[in-house]
Amino acid sequence: MHRLMAMLIYGCGLRLSECMGLRIKDIELERGLVTVRSGKGDEDRVTVLPESLMEDIREQMGRARGIYEEDRRRGLPGVALPYALERKYPNAGKKWEWFWLFPSQSLSVDPRTATVRRHHMHPASLQRAFKRAVQEAGIDKPVSVHTLRHSFATHLLESGYDIRTVQELLGHKHLQTTMIYTHVAKKNLLSVKSPLDAI
Repeated sequence: MHRLMAMLIYGCGLRLSECMGLRIKDIELERGLVTVRSGKGDEDRVTVLPESLMEDIREQMGRARGIYEEDRRRGLPGVALPYALERKYPNAGKKWEWFWLFPSQSLSVDPRTATVRRHHMHPASLQRAFKRAVQEAGIDKPVSVHTLRHSFATHLLESGYDIRTVQELLGHKHLQTTMIYTHVAKKNLLSVKSPLDAI
């Protein structure tokens, strides 16, 4: 599961919290899209879902479905909903589409309401697994889970995608924030073929 989370962060350009907070309704397998709800700056955005992860996502949805159905059998409260949705639609948290893609294995107390319910996996679990994987791979540079998001942006720019597209996929409000990735992508200037040579 940690491997899939890391691949989603890299493949979609997600922040760690965005990956953890994914719900079933956020994944559009048919269209190859992921909707990030209330990302940084409280904005929703849409990003790409790698085709190579489709089968893994389906399997993860199957695992989540088993946990969801067990919660329903036990009569547990539904998952927490964002903002006022819980008041407006009191039973929506019990619906499959609102369930977490990466549900926690254990129940926890919702700090806002003191309700015992299922939350998504804790970010620290992926951070620990990622740190172990980095050590096992013998990587001696400072890397974190967030490095995967940086790599997503850098690799798109190196592949020739325009900076506005990358900005939109990352959910950056200001283009200057996305511009920080261009200095890394510039390292590949020597691999650019002159248009004169293409004639």
